[in-house]
Amino acid sequence: MNDPFAAPATSWPTPCPTAQRRPEPAGAAAAIATGGGLSVGWARHQDEVRAAQRLRHDIFAGEMGARLRTTVPGHDVDLFDDFCEHLLVRDSASGDVVGTYRVLTPAQARRMGGTYTDTEFDLTRLRALRPRMLELGRSCVHPAHRTGGVIMALWGALGGFMERNGLDVMIGCASVPLLHHGVFSGAAAASVWRQVRHRHLAPIEDRVFPRLALPVDRLDDSLDVELPALLRAYLSLGAKVLGPPAWDPDFNAADLPLMMRLDELQPRFRRHFLRAP
Repeated sequence: MNDPFAAPATSWPTPCPTAQRRPEPAGAAAAIATGGGLSVGWARHQDEVRAAQRLRHDIFAGEMGARLRTTVPGHDVDLFDDFCEHLLVRDSASGDVVGTYRVLTPAQARRMGGTYTDTEFDLTRLRALRPRMLELGRSCVHPAHRTGGVIMALWGALGGFMERNGLDVMIGCASVPLLHHGVFSGAAAASVWRQVRHRHLAPIEDRVFPRLALPVDRLDDSLDVELPALLRAYLSLGAKVLGPPAWDPDFNAADLPLMMRLDELQPRFRRHFLRAP
């Protein structure tokens, strides 16, 4: 596997004069070229956030059929966006945003009054972790770039950001579409839950509970379904599933709560994501 951080540093396009400037995330590194025609960095002004929100809208609404409650047509915008940092991967040739994560730090989660994950799950058992806990959300990749390079670039930047800011726990949700072979059904999500709960379930002290549970006990969980690519990637790193899925009717998805502790990162990934031996 090629090291995506071997290329020399590059810079972002000059911000539009009318764009609203955003403060640089604390401890954020400069945008870097990752190889493979990609560059990764943090949004520095509102125009860059809007580019990420357009990509999210294209994927979630256009591809997944999500019913988005947005204040900006053609963009996926919600109340959490203004409290989050936005990590972007760009196609170096076109400058287009082809991958994104939004990142909610512990300090901003306190200002917001909680995380997005709190809206879907009761996180009471994680309260002691909150000062060190980063939330990842709204992950998406353009269809033409789903070969792994974009996610690798995002994860490398996130690992460095966490180390520089003294954070060692990530939480978030992995979505399982309810649309399966053209039919809306929870059977595929129930079958994914059957697979992961036997091999990747977190210890009882870290379990969380869905506020609107997918009724997995009343669904056919015997389907031979492949785990979604992003969920497979998280689990291969060493992430744990914190409990059964919540039902997200707006996104036509079942959401599995995940947690990743940096000290449990699989050794074969440490050099790439944390640049550690």
